[in-house]
Amino acid sequence: MSSAAIFVDGGYFDRVSRDCGSPRIDFGKLATELAKPNDLLRTYYYHCLPYQSVPPTQEEIDRHLGKQRFFSALNRLNRFEVREGKLEFRGVDKDTLKPIFEQKRVDIYLGVDLVLLAVKNKIARAILITGDSDFLPAIRAAKNEGVLIHLFHGSGPQQPHRDLWEEADDRTLITPDLLSNFLLAPPASSYDRGGQGYTPSHVSPSVAPPVQAPVADEPDLEQERNYNF
Repeated sequence: MSSAAIFVDGGYFDRVSRDCGSPRIDFGKLATELAKPNDLLRTYYYHCLPYQSVPPTQEEIDRHLGKQRFFSALNRLNRFEVREGKLEFRGVDKDTLKPIFEQKRVDIYLGVDLVLLAVKNKIARAILITGDSDFLPAIRAAKNEGVLIHLFHGSGPQQPHRDLWEEADDRTLITPDLLSNFLLAPPASSYDRGGQGYTPSHVSPSVAPPVQAPVADEPDLEQERNYNF
């Protein structure tokens, strides 16, 4: 069976997810389901660690560490790879007095990954979660190699660029109902009949529990509203 790869613009997905009520997503389940009916080659997740001033505040340090843990957990999922860009401070908006940040390297990483997999005939289908038209040259190159492009996108403020939407072969709107298929299940619990009291049933005293698909830490809304994509 032909293979598919998934390319997730993490910053964009954060905003779409927030508009859908910020559900707790099982990223492993999401990747497996979106790849169907193809075999999943790999999921690439592109994002930046939060910005830290010099010297950083304790809140910035905590947020930074939380996002590092999230990225590390994603990397431990089967066939998952995180590509870290860099978030750079670009000054303060003169009207709102809010900081302006710019993601660097994310577009390049995604474009290079997509084109390399296409020209090496590693994939027949590419699933993209993004709204950015900067990926158009890479998408067109992949299509020229016979790769089908399936775009998953948000609506309203998160609707994709028109040129990107028109270039895709298939398009799926991300809705709360769609994301409800990929929720992270709460751990089942039971009472220990051996008299040890209440213990989570998914934990074995002799076997370490498997790594669960992570949940993104609470997004820095003020920072995300001022991304310059």
